[in-house]
Amino acid sequence: MPPPLDSRQLRAFHILARTGSFTEAARELHLTQSAVSHAIRSLEEDVGCRLLDRTGKKATLTQSGEQLLQRTERILSEMELAREELKRLGKWGASRLRLTATLTICQHLLPAVLREFKESFPACAITLEPGDTSEALDLIRAQRVDLAIALEPRRDPQIHFSPLFSDDLQFILSPVHPWAKSGRAVEEEIPRQKYILYDKSSYTVQLIQEHFRRQGQDLFTMMELGSMEAIKELVKLNLGIGIMAAWIARKEIAEGSLVALPIGRKKLRRRWGILHWQSRRLSLPEETFVGLCRSVAPSFES
Repeated sequence: MPPPLDSRQLRAFHILARTGSFTEAARELHLTQSAVSHAIRSLEEDVGCRLLDRTGKKATLTQSGEQLLQRTERILSEMELAREELKRLGKWGASRLRLTATLTICQHLLPAVLREFKESFPACAITLEPGDTSEALDLIRAQRVDLAIALEPRRDPQIHFSPLFSDDLQFILSPVHPWAKSGRAVEEEIPRQKYILYDKSSYTVQLIQEHFRRQGQDLFTMMELGSMEAIKELVKLNLGIGIMAAWIARKEIAEGSLVALPIGRKKLRRRWGILHWQSRRLSLPEETFVGLCRSVAPSFES
């Protein structure tokens, strides 16, 4: 593969094409006319064709020169744009933060964190892509996000996991459900209940199924929904039982429209944390974001 074109030669060519004068081009570039002539000759040798017709002190573009000029204008424009973007990034607080988190984290934890973060870094461009833990891992591996708030994954040497808080999954029921009235889940009835769970392919549902299989139980009757808010509304109507952390239904439990019960003698405990690429050092905005998450996280601990 041939080497890329020399940017200094392209700039000399661009100015010469605009002015039509070696004298003017030399003045703008703060070079001698012979240096400009040498740059153009070297560029012509590099591309293998004549780019300019020289008539006395004037220079006019050949057909090849006209075609190269179109490309040169785009190349130089992109280079100038890159310079401006890097200059903005070099200023205090001017950076980007690419995040991914589950929908429940987006709704319950992130608003308070991002409100504080924007006060410290008002010029930071934030993007947020909702996704389950497995999707978060894919985004980090593809380097499409900087940080993820997700469940602790199975060990991956390329991904760093920094714990935030732990929670227990619980049965979430309508107050009119028999278990809610008695205040406990009847173990032998667990497999026969109707359950309303999140997306079956999600990390949490996989944990739920593995947990009950270890207890010798299978949850056969399941309705699948992609929204925790929708699950809570259907559970209120006693159309089934939800399984989620109590903090997701904190408001409803407090007002009495839902009831939380332990899922059995053995708890199903999860660890939430912040994930990022193992070998990458965090920037100041990223470290600040992590610190703010840690300050909010204790209210989600169970």
